[in-house]
Amino acid sequence: MYLFGASGHGKVVIDIIKTSVKELEIEAVYDDNPQSTSLLDIPVLLTNPEVLNNQGCQWFISIGNNKFRKQTAQKIKGSFLKAIHYSAIISDTSEIGEGTVVMANAVVNPEAKIGKHCIINSGAIVEHDCIIDDFSHISPNVALAGGVIVGEGTHIGIGASVIQGIKIGKWCTIGAGAVIIKDVPDGATVVGNPGRVIK
Repeated sequence: MYLFGASGHGKVVIDIIKTSVKELEIEAVYDDNPQSTSLLDIPVLLTNPEVLNNQGCQWFISIGNNKFRKQTAQKIKGSFLKAIHYSAIISDTSEIGEGTVVMANAVVNPEAKIGKHCIINSGAIVEHDCIIDDFSHISPNVALAGGVIVGEGTHIGIGASVIQGIKIGKWCTIGAGAVIIKDVPDGATVVGNPGRVIK
């Protein structure tokens, strides 16, 4: 398998795959602008279109930026894997899409649905019946109460809290530590306690 994205986020993904998905071996990490020749002892190579177009290759996109992760997913022709840390608690009745990473000590509770190429970061809590759309990032220690809906590409900042039943639109930014008690429209930036739209 291959990774795309030789960043700090890539280090975390490599660690999860090495410790929790031991049957897989990462052959190389590709990057459009490599800053080093290796990442945690795995070779870093300049992007090769031939490899990206090989439908037989297995991939994980290790890019933290939601928009770049989506753009990269659209370029790769192979299949995508999931990466779930062994300490994460995942309900048997939840759904997790391809290309999604669930990091250490995260919790995904019953009937939650997480889309493709999402990041459920360390210690995040995704409660029952939440729906997280593709390319979203739920940062460390975020708490989503039951039935929260998060639109495509939205980034919920570290330590934010969202009360039950809230709908957050597409490509929003929720600031660190924000407390969300009202629905959030598409494209909004929300900060504070209680959360207020600033953009």
